[in-house]
Amino acid sequence: MDLMNYKAKAPFSQKHLLTLQDYTADELLQVLSTALKIKTLLKKGVRPALCANKMLAMIFTKSSTRTRVSFETGIYQLGGIGMFLSSNDIQLGRGEPIEDTAQVLGRMVDGIMIRTFKQSDVEALAQYSGIPVINGLTDDCHPCQVLADLLTYYEHRGSLTGKLAYVSDGNNMANSLLIGCTKLGMDVSIACPKGYEPMPKFVEWARQNAAGTGSKVVITEDPEEAVSGADCIYADVWASMGQEGEATERQKVFAGKYCVSNALAACAKPDYIFQHCLPAHRGEEVLAEVIDGPHSVVFDEAENRLHAQKAVMALLMNPAETAAL
Repeated sequence: MDLMNYKAKAPFSQKHLLTLQDYTADELLQVLSTALKIKTLLKKGVRPALCANKMLAMIFTKSSTRTRVSFETGIYQLGGIGMFLSSNDIQLGRGEPIEDTAQVLGRMVDGIMIRTFKQSDVEALAQYSGIPVINGLTDDCHPCQVLADLLTYYEHRGSLTGKLAYVSDGNNMANSLLIGCTKLGMDVSIACPKGYEPMPKFVEWARQNAAGTGSKVVITEDPEEAVSGADCIYADVWASMGQEGEATERQKVFAGKYCVSNALAACAKPDYIFQHCLPAHRGEEVLAEVIDGPHSVVFDEAENRLHAQKAVMALLMNPAETAAL
Protein backbone atom coordinates (compact mmCIF):
# COMPACT_ATOMS: atom_id res chain seq x y z
CA MET A 1 0.00 0.00 0.00
CA ASP A 2 1.18 3.48 -0.93
CA LEU A 3 -0.06 5.42 2.09
CA MET A 4 0.86 8.80 0.63
CA ASN A 5 -1.50 8.21 -2.30
CA TYR A 6 -4.21 6.32 -0.43
CA LYS A 7 -7.64 6.75 -2.02
CA ALA A 8 -10.42 6.89 0.56
CA LYS A 9 -13.38 4.56 0.07
CA ALA A 10 -15.78 7.04 1.68
CA PRO A 11 -15.67 10.67 2.87
CA PHE A 12 -14.27 11.15 6.37
CA SER A 13 -17.32 11.49 8.61
CA GLN A 14 -16.05 11.20 12.19
CA LYS A 15 -16.94 14.06 14.56
CA HIS A 16 -14.58 13.12 17.41
CA LEU A 17 -11.62 10.91 18.31
CA LEU A 18 -12.67 9.13 21.50
CA THR A 19 -11.35 5.63 20.76
CA LEU A 20 -10.07 3.96 17.61
CA GLN A 21 -12.96 1.50 17.88
CA ASP A 22 -15.20 4.18 16.38
CA TYR A 23 -13.08 4.46 13.20
CA THR A 24 -13.27 2.17 10.21
CA ALA A 25 -10.06 0.86 8.68
CA ASP A 26 -10.62 3.30 5.81
CA GLU A 27 -10.88 6.23 8.23
CA LEU A 28 -7.72 5.17 10.05
CA LEU A 29 -5.89 5.02 6.74
CA GLN A 30 -7.25 8.46 5.82
CA VAL A 31 -5.79 9.85 9.06
CA LEU A 32 -2.43 8.18 8.47
CA SER A 33 -2.29 9.26 4.83
CA THR A 34 -3.13 12.84 5.81
CA ALA A 35 -0.47 12.77 8.51
CA LEU A 36 2.15 11.59 6.03
CA LYS A 37 1.18 14.34 3.57
CA ILE A 38 1.25 17.02 6.28
CA LYS A 39 4.63 15.77 7.49
CA THR A 40 6.08 15.77 3.97
CA LEU A 41 4.85 19.32 3.36
CA LEU A 42 6.26 20.52 6.68
CA LYS A 43 9.70 19.14 5.79
CA LYS A 44 9.48 21.30 2.64
CA GLY A 45 8.61 24.36 4.72
CA VAL A 46 4.90 24.32 3.80
CA ARG A 47 2.27 24.62 6.51
CA PRO A 48 -1.29 24.40 5.14
CA ALA A 49 -3.57 26.57 7.30
CA LEU A 50 -6.20 23.85 7.63
CA CYS A 51 -7.33 25.13 11.04
CA ALA A 52 -6.99 28.85 10.35
CA ASN A 53 -8.43 30.94 13.19
CA LYS A 54 -9.60 27.82 15.04
CA MET A 55 -9.28 27.74 18.85
CA LEU A 56 -8.41 24.44 20.51
CA ALA A 57 -9.04 24.12 24.26
CA MET A 58 -6.50 21.68 25.74
CA ILE A 59 -7.61 20.28 29.10
CA PHE A 60 -4.96 18.50 31.18
CA THR A 61 -5.82 16.73 34.42
CA LYS A 62 -2.78 14.49 33.74
CA SER A 63 0.53 16.20 33.05
CA SER A 64 2.44 15.56 29.84
CA THR A 65 5.42 16.52 27.70
CA ARG A 66 4.62 15.05 24.29
CA THR A 67 0.86 15.57 24.35
CA ARG A 68 1.02 19.24 25.28
CA VAL A 69 3.90 20.19 22.98
CA SER A 70 2.57 18.25 19.99
CA PHE A 71 -0.98 19.60 20.22
CA GLU A 72 0.07 23.18 20.95
CA THR A 73 2.65 23.17 18.17
CA GLY A 74 0.30 21.33 15.84
CA ILE A 75 -2.65 23.69 16.09
CA TYR A 76 -0.26 26.65 15.64
CA GLN A 77 1.23 25.10 12.50
CA LEU A 78 -2.31 24.59 11.17
CA GLY A 79 -3.05 28.29 11.62
CA GLY A 80 -5.00 28.04 14.87
CA ILE A 81 -4.42 28.73 18.55
CA GLY A 82 -4.12 26.32 21.49
CA MET A 83 -5.37 27.24 24.96
CA PHE A 84 -3.78 25.24 27.81
CA LEU A 85 -6.19 24.53 30.68
CA SER A 86 -5.03 22.62 33.74
CA SER A 87 -7.27 21.49 36.59
CA ASN A 88 -6.16 24.60 38.48
CA ASP A 89 -7.22 26.87 35.61
CA ILE A 90 -10.85 25.84 35.18
CA GLN A 91 -13.85 25.14 37.40
CA LEU A 92 -13.83 21.49 36.36
CA GLY A 93 -11.07 21.06 38.93
CA ARG A 94 -13.29 22.60 41.58
CA GLY A 95 -16.30 20.39 41.09
CA GLU A 96 -18.19 21.87 38.15
CA PRO A 97 -20.05 19.09 36.30
CA ILE A 98 -18.27 18.14 33.10
CA GLU A 99 -21.57 18.54 31.25
CA ASP A 100 -21.59 22.23 32.18
CA THR A 101 -17.94 22.70 31.23
CA ALA A 102 -18.65 21.01 27.88
CA GLN A 103 -21.56 23.30 27.04
CA VAL A 104 -19.63 26.45 27.96
CA LEU A 105 -16.55 25.48 25.93
CA GLY A 106 -18.75 24.43 23.03
CA ARG A 107 -19.97 28.03 22.72
CA MET A 108 -16.49 29.56 22.82
CA VAL A 109 -13.94 27.32 21.10
CA ASP A 110 -13.79 25.14 17.97
CA GLY A 111 -12.41 21.92 19.42
CA ILE A 112 -11.37 20.27 22.68
CA MET A 113 -8.46 17.97 23.46
CA ILE A 114 -8.52 16.37 26.90
CA ARG A 115 -5.89 14.26 28.69
CA THR A 116 -7.47 12.82 31.80
CA PHE A 117 -8.22 9.74 33.87
CA LYS A 118 -11.80 8.65 33.08
CA GLN A 119 -12.93 7.68 29.58
CA SER A 120 -16.42 8.76 30.60
CA ASP A 121 -15.23 12.37 30.91
CA VAL A 122 -14.09 12.38 27.28
CA GLU A 123 -17.39 10.89 26.16
CA ALA A 124 -19.38 13.45 28.19
CA LEU A 125 -17.46 16.30 26.57
CA ALA A 126 -18.30 14.90 23.15
CA GLN A 127 -21.96 14.41 24.06
CA TYR A 128 -22.57 17.90 25.46
CA SER A 129 -20.10 20.27 23.76
CA GLY A 130 -21.33 20.07 20.16
CA ILE A 131 -17.75 20.46 18.85
CA PRO A 132 -14.96 17.98 18.00
CA VAL A 133 -13.40 16.29 21.03
CA ILE A 134 -10.05 14.48 20.92
CA ASN A 135 -8.95 11.93 23.49
CA GLY A 136 -5.37 12.89 24.38
CA LEU A 137 -5.20 9.96 26.83
CA THR A 138 -7.39 8.24 29.41
CA ASP A 139 -6.82 5.29 31.70
CA ASP A 140 -8.59 3.13 29.09
CA CYS A 141 -7.26 4.40 25.75
CA HIS A 142 -4.49 6.36 24.04
CA PRO A 143 -5.64 6.62 20.40
CA CYS A 144 -3.38 9.52 19.38
CA GLN A 145 -0.28 7.58 20.43
CA VAL A 146 -1.30 4.54 18.41
CA LEU A 147 -1.81 6.69 15.31
CA ALA A 148 1.76 7.93 15.73
CA ASP A 149 2.94 4.36 16.31
CA LEU A 150 1.28 3.08 13.15
CA LEU A 151 2.66 5.97 11.10
CA THR A 152 6.16 5.20 12.40
CA TYR A 153 5.70 1.50 11.72
CA TYR A 154 4.72 2.26 8.12
CA GLU A 155 7.69 4.58 7.58
CA HIS A 156 10.19 2.00 8.82
CA ARG A 157 8.58 -1.25 7.69
CA GLY A 158 7.13 -0.01 4.39
CA SER A 159 3.65 -1.41 5.02
CA LEU A 160 0.96 -1.88 7.64
CA THR A 161 1.29 -5.64 7.73
CA GLY A 162 3.21 -8.01 9.97
CA LYS A 163 3.37 -8.47 13.73
CA LEU A 164 3.66 -6.06 16.64
CA ALA A 165 4.65 -7.50 20.03
CA TYR A 166 3.98 -5.54 23.22
CA VAL A 167 5.81 -6.41 26.47
CA SER A 168 4.66 -4.68 29.65
CA ASP A 169 1.56 -3.89 31.69
CA GLY A 170 -1.79 -4.39 29.96
CA ASN A 171 -2.57 -0.68 30.21
CA ASN A 172 -4.18 1.90 27.93
CA MET A 173 -1.44 1.39 25.35
CA ALA A 174 -2.04 -2.36 25.22
CA ASN A 175 -5.80 -1.73 24.89
CA SER A 176 -5.34 0.74 22.05
CA LEU A 177 -2.72 -1.28 20.19
CA LEU A 178 -5.12 -4.23 20.19
CA ILE A 179 -7.70 -2.00 18.51
CA GLY A 180 -5.42 -0.25 16.02
CA CYS A 181 -3.54 -3.33 14.87
CA THR A 182 -6.57 -5.56 14.40
CA LYS A 183 -8.45 -2.78 12.57
CA LEU A 184 -5.73 -2.84 9.91
CA GLY A 185 -5.20 -6.60 9.82
CA MET A 186 -1.88 -6.65 11.69
CA ASP A 187 -0.98 -9.43 14.13
CA VAL A 188 -0.57 -8.33 17.74
CA SER A 189 0.85 -10.18 20.73
CA ILE A 190 0.67 -8.89 24.30
CA ALA A 191 2.99 -10.28 26.99
CA CYS A 192 2.15 -9.36 30.58
CA PRO A 193 2.05 -11.03 33.99
CA LYS A 194 -1.09 -12.80 35.15
CA GLY A 195 -3.43 -10.25 36.66
CA TYR A 196 -2.03 -7.40 34.56
CA GLU A 197 -3.71 -8.24 31.24
CA PRO A 198 -5.42 -5.66 29.01
CA MET A 199 -9.06 -4.91 29.86
CA PRO A 200 -11.19 -7.95 28.93
CA LYS A 201 -13.62 -5.85 26.86
CA PHE A 202 -10.78 -4.75 24.58
CA VAL A 203 -9.33 -8.26 24.27
CA GLU A 204 -12.76 -9.64 23.38
CA TRP A 205 -13.38 -6.83 20.88
CA ALA A 206 -9.98 -7.33 19.24
CA ARG A 207 -10.50 -11.07 18.87
CA GLN A 208 -13.91 -10.59 17.32
CA ASN A 209 -12.57 -7.90 14.98
CA ALA A 210 -9.54 -10.02 14.06
CA ALA A 211 -11.85 -12.70 12.73
CA GLY A 212 -12.89 -10.30 9.99
CA THR A 213 -9.50 -8.77 9.21
CA GLY A 214 -7.27 -11.83 9.39
CA SER A 215 -5.27 -10.61 12.39
CA LYS A 216 -3.87 -12.95 15.01
CA VAL A 217 -4.29 -11.88 18.64
CA VAL A 218 -2.19 -13.50 21.37
CA ILE A 219 -2.30 -12.70 25.10
CA THR A 220 0.47 -14.51 26.96
CA GLU A 221 2.63 -14.42 30.08
CA ASP A 222 5.68 -15.40 28.00
CA PRO A 223 7.57 -12.46 26.42
CA GLU A 224 9.57 -14.80 24.16
CA GLU A 225 6.36 -16.24 22.74
CA ALA A 226 5.01 -12.74 22.12
CA VAL A 227 8.19 -11.43 20.50
CA SER A 228 8.83 -14.49 18.32
CA GLY A 229 8.99 -13.37 14.68
CA ALA A 230 7.86 -9.82 15.49
CA ASP A 231 8.43 -6.91 13.12
CA CYS A 232 8.11 -4.47 16.00
CA ILE A 233 8.71 -4.77 19.74
CA TYR A 234 6.83 -2.26 21.88
CA ALA A 235 7.46 -1.49 25.55
CA ASP A 236 5.85 0.81 28.09
CA VAL A 237 6.35 1.61 31.77
CA TRP A 238 5.26 -0.93 34.36
CA ALA A 239 3.36 1.64 36.45
CA SER A 240 1.38 4.34 34.64
CA MET A 241 0.47 7.78 35.93
CA GLY A 242 -1.88 7.36 38.88
CA GLN A 243 -0.36 3.99 39.81
CA GLU A 244 2.63 5.37 41.69
CA GLY A 245 1.48 3.66 44.89
CA GLU A 246 1.77 0.29 43.13
CA ALA A 247 5.27 0.89 41.76
CA THR A 248 7.16 -1.17 44.35
CA GLU A 249 4.86 -4.17 44.01
CA ARG A 250 4.92 -3.93 40.23
CA GLN A 251 8.73 -3.89 40.27
CA LYS A 252 8.66 -7.26 42.00
CA VAL A 253 6.18 -8.71 39.48
CA PHE A 254 7.68 -7.34 36.25
CA ALA A 255 11.43 -7.13 36.95
CA GLY A 256 13.70 -9.12 34.66
CA LYS A 257 11.18 -11.16 32.68
CA TYR A 258 9.28 -8.17 31.25
CA CYS A 259 12.33 -6.11 30.31
CA VAL A 260 13.16 -5.78 26.62
CA SER A 261 16.84 -6.68 26.18
CA ASN A 262 18.95 -7.69 23.21
CA ALA A 263 18.52 -11.29 24.35
CA LEU A 264 14.73 -11.03 24.21
CA ALA A 265 14.84 -9.05 20.96
CA ALA A 266 16.80 -11.90 19.35
CA CYS A 267 13.46 -13.73 19.17
CA ALA A 268 12.12 -11.06 16.80
CA LYS A 269 12.96 -10.60 13.14
CA PRO A 270 16.58 -9.50 12.59
CA ASP A 271 15.42 -6.13 11.24
CA TYR A 272 12.79 -5.49 13.93
CA ILE A 273 12.06 -1.96 15.13
CA PHE A 274 11.67 -0.94 18.76
CA GLN A 275 8.93 1.44 19.87
CA HIS A 276 8.10 3.05 23.22
CA CYS A 277 5.53 5.77 23.88
CA LEU A 278 7.87 7.48 26.39
CA PRO A 279 8.85 8.45 29.01
CA ALA A 280 11.06 5.37 29.36
CA HIS A 281 12.77 3.94 32.43
CA ARG A 282 16.03 2.45 31.20
CA GLY A 283 16.93 -0.62 33.17
CA GLU A 284 13.29 -1.43 33.94
CA GLU A 285 10.95 -2.13 30.98
CA VAL A 286 13.82 -1.75 28.47
CA LEU A 287 17.59 -1.78 28.56
CA ALA A 288 19.65 1.07 27.12
CA GLU A 289 21.19 -1.39 24.65
CA VAL A 290 17.77 -1.59 22.95
CA ILE A 291 16.20 1.85 23.31
CA ASP A 292 19.47 3.58 22.43
CA GLY A 293 20.45 0.95 19.89
CA PRO A 294 20.16 0.74 16.08
CA HIS A 295 16.66 -0.78 16.08
CA SER A 296 15.09 2.00 18.14
CA VAL A 297 12.74 4.45 16.41
CA VAL A 298 11.36 6.05 19.57
CA PHE A 299 12.21 9.63 18.64
CA ASP A 300 10.74 9.29 15.14
CA GLU A 301 7.70 7.91 16.95
CA ALA A 302 7.59 10.86 19.36
CA GLU A 303 7.84 13.34 16.47
CA ASN A 304 4.99 11.58 14.70
CA ARG A 305 2.64 12.53 17.53
CA LEU A 306 2.80 16.04 16.00
CA HIS A 307 1.96 14.93 12.47
CA ALA A 308 -0.71 12.38 13.41
CA GLN A 309 -2.50 14.82 15.68
CA LYS A 310 -2.37 17.59 13.08
CA ALA A 311 -4.13 15.18 10.72
CA VAL A 312 -6.79 14.42 13.34
CA MET A 313 -7.40 18.10 14.11
CA ALA A 314 -7.57 19.04 10.44
CA LEU A 315 -9.92 16.20 9.50
CA LEU A 316 -12.24 16.86 12.43
CA MET A 317 -12.35 20.65 12.10
CA ASN A 318 -11.97 21.10 8.34
CA PRO A 319 -12.64 17.74 6.63
CA ALA A 320 -13.44 19.00 3.10
CA GLU A 321 -10.30 21.08 2.61
CA THR A 322 -8.12 18.52 4.36
CA ALA A 323 -9.37 15.71 2.13
CA ALA A 324 -8.24 17.73 -0.89
CA LEU A 325 -4.57 17.75 0.19
